[in-house]
Amino acid sequence: MGSSSDVKAKTLTATGALSVGPARIRQIQLLTAGSGSPQIVVKDGGSGGTTILDLKFSTGVTYSVNIPSDGVRSEADPHFTLTNITQVTVFYA
Repeated sequence: MGSSSDVKAKTLTATGALSVGPARIRQIQLLTAGSGSPQIVVKDGGSGGTTILDLKFSTGVTYSVNIPSDGVRSEADPHFTLTNITQVTVFYA
């Protein structure tokens, strides 16, 4: 059985920390740019931390990425590197 907690959301438009402390990422909604190779890399605890999620996408599309079970756990503040991503909304607990 999955864990139960309040889910919150935060939107990023550029590379950076989510600035929420430790978190469990449950869903990501995003809009890719019209060109390039869109990608999101999430690291645990800053840009030099361990990669916990690496997603690649097609250009010019809106996506909703549902993460199964209890999601992906970041022990420290999750850091998002956005490449050719216009906007990302992260749902976390």
